[in-house]
Amino acid sequence: MNLNSTPTATSTTPNATCVNIDINSPISDLLMSVYILAFVFGLIFNVLTIGPIWQQMRRQNVLGIFLLNLSISDLLFLFTMPLWMNYYRQNHHWQLGVPACSVAGFFYYSNMYISIYLLCCISVDRCLMVTYPLRSKAHRTSRYAWTQCIAVYVVVVALHIMVLVNDNLKDAHDDKTGNDRCYETYPMESPVAMFNLLRVVVGFLLPLLVLAVSYWRVLATVGQSPGLSTQAKRKVRLLSFGVIGIFSICFAPYHILLLTRSLVFYRSENTFPHGSYCKFEQNMHFSFSCTLALSSLNCVVDPVLYVLVSNGVQEELKLCWARHRRTQTDTDCALTAYNRGKSNTNLI
Repeated sequence: MNLNSTPTATSTTPNATCVNIDINSPISDLLMSVYILAFVFGLIFNVLTIGPIWQQMRRQNVLGIFLLNLSISDLLFLFTMPLWMNYYRQNHHWQLGVPACSVAGFFYYSNMYISIYLLCCISVDRCLMVTYPLRSKAHRTSRYAWTQCIAVYVVVVALHIMVLVNDNLKDAHDDKTGNDRCYETYPMESPVAMFNLLRVVVGFLLPLLVLAVSYWRVLATVGQSPGLSTQAKRKVRLLSFGVIGIFSICFAPYHILLLTRSLVFYRSENTFPHGSYCKFEQNMHFSFSCTLALSSLNCVVDPVLYVLVSNGVQEELKLCWARHRRTQTDTDCALTAYNRGKSNTNLI
């Protein structure tokens, strides 16, 4: 979380600003557009897939349970996205108060890491199912899936609650200099930089390693399996590369820049507001804001992942579409018959 605090004791000009945001810059409009697109398409895709996923969960499908929890996390995040739209519409001015800022930030970053760890759970589950189908069958139960999902929620939520409790939200909100920003206060303090480094390692690099190893094992096992057709092997490869690609596009840029910012903070001359660190943050602000907005697109691509990884979800979607077409056809036939009868009545 970009939990930056107010100037430290080394500050030379308390009222100065480390990073100036030009209100006439197109940054706010660009970011607002990204969040609007993420909100609209994320809501549509998640609503379309929640029904089929629910059906899979009711059948005690392990993958369906993981996907349902992933969808719930995405929907909770989507409900807070209008707050971020309003923030960028007001040119980085938060006018909804500190509690709303803390709630929006809490759901934003909680969803990011819940999604990351649930993707890891899905990748490990796929790996066990492919590489040890008989041995893992006894352990891949609905209780096994729910236990993992609850553990992910509890750990991620507890960590972010601890951050909110220990952090000075008014400082993080930055209402002292009149900027009235939400989690865009500079410079950061040493504990925040250390927490950022921990997030990069535990929240990104470790899950990325788990994903890479899991799908490497899946690809190796599938490639050596003589019972699978070429088309089936191609689907598994596309799925593996797709999951890692989605993970890298949505989360890698943000965590790379977060790591860079934290390392520069430790290595720079931290004199406020004219030190090299503040100059670096000024130059990086646009790029970092864009990567943060890019991470919100995970709620759009997650539903696409649902369809890719689950044959059950695909079948449910096809059944829903077939029922919709059949209902539409019956309605059209009824309207046609009614209109014909009406026409005959007029002729009489």
